[in-house]
Amino acid sequence: MILRTDYLNELKKWKDENVIKVVTGLRRCGKSTLLKQFQSQLTDSGVEPEQIIAVNFEDLEFEELLDYKKLYSYILLRLNPDKKNYIFLDEIQMVKDYQKAVDSLFIKENVDIYITGSNAFLLSGELATLLSGRYVEINMLPLSFKEYRSVHKDGSDESAFAEFQRFGALPYIVTLDNTNEMADTYLEGIYNTIIVKDIEERQKRKNENGKRRVNDIALLKNIARFLACSVGNPISIKSIADYITSSGRKVSQNTVGDYVSALVEPYIFYSVERYDVEGKQLLKQNQKYYISDLGLRHHIVTKKNYDLGFSLENTVFLELKRRGYKINIGKVGKTEVDFVTEKNKSKVYFQVTASMTDEKTFEREIKPLKNIKDNYPKIILTLDRFTLGDYDGIIVRNVIDWLLED
Repeated sequence: MILRTDYLNELKKWKDENVIKVVTGLRRCGKSTLLKQFQSQLTDSGVEPEQIIAVNFEDLEFEELLDYKKLYSYILLRLNPDKKNYIFLDEIQMVKDYQKAVDSLFIKENVDIYITGSNAFLLSGELATLLSGRYVEINMLPLSFKEYRSVHKDGSDESAFAEFQRFGALPYIVTLDNTNEMADTYLEGIYNTIIVKDIEERQKRKNENGKRRVNDIALLKNIARFLACSVGNPISIKSIADYITSSGRKVSQNTVGDYVSALVEPYIFYSVERYDVEGKQLLKQNQKYYISDLGLRHHIVTKKNYDLGFSLENTVFLELKRRGYKINIGKVGKTEVDFVTEKNKSKVYFQVTASMTDEKTFEREIKPLKNIKDNYPKIILTLDRFTLGDYDGIIVRNVIDWLLED
């Protein structure tokens, strides 16, 4: 197992704190393995095995516990009143009304709760209302390039990065030998499971509450393909609806909005709002969408629609998210900055481009940063190594070196 050190440190930081630890993220990004690794750390630190109660709801052994009342009773019988109890509930969204069991367990003495889920609704609706201020979210992503490189040690950093961009970074992918054929088969299985099983199951729950239901899988895949092709481009719900209509099927903006939400909820895509740097306000129109794994993007997008620059931008977005930055797309007058990031009340501006060697590209990428008048760091990340340096305070760095840094 690949040790997910950053996430383990985050769990360790919150250990024994009086909040529920909620680990979210794309299916098969490593959430279950993370819980197992953390449980091993607990036992290594002196926690006795009987103090750990772990339930994986994808395991048929625990099928009866999909009833929240039975789940509550099962755990209640195993609680040790004289010692700290560590409760791990993996893929909790499979339990209808799970929040009732979680809330009842949370108020018990000597209980430390960790739950995982592959759908953003975990932190909306019932749970957010019931446990407001009593949980912390740890959003988990596939492997970083640094983690990927710790496994793939052969060859140059550049060749490893090319594979990383092509096949993505889901943990199981990096263990496959016959990468091309086996990776494509594995990614197809993951994608279809999320699209068909996870989203459909979630929509059934919504339908029971009288909400609009997403039930056209062909339309859902078509919109997913559009978003994957449009990574790095500002788009609106209207532009997606117009595209679908132009291809011969009339669809309303409300329907498109529901389907886009259905793709964002299971962490296939992340939406990012635009920010007016000069006006210092968020803009309501034309968000960008980034995909959670580039292997999935390769699976969805045909080669003729593939663009290295946008995939590189997607990689930087995911890394910034891993590093804990709040991220927006920057508007500077009529120009754009790829990422306006904020952390610890300090900003950093990022531009991303495959190469800076062309003079027009160089000027296009550096101009928006020159137009920003504050003194926060301004960085351009590129694959080329010919243009690296400091240009009046604007730093050009190699993106692979940046990804591998501590």
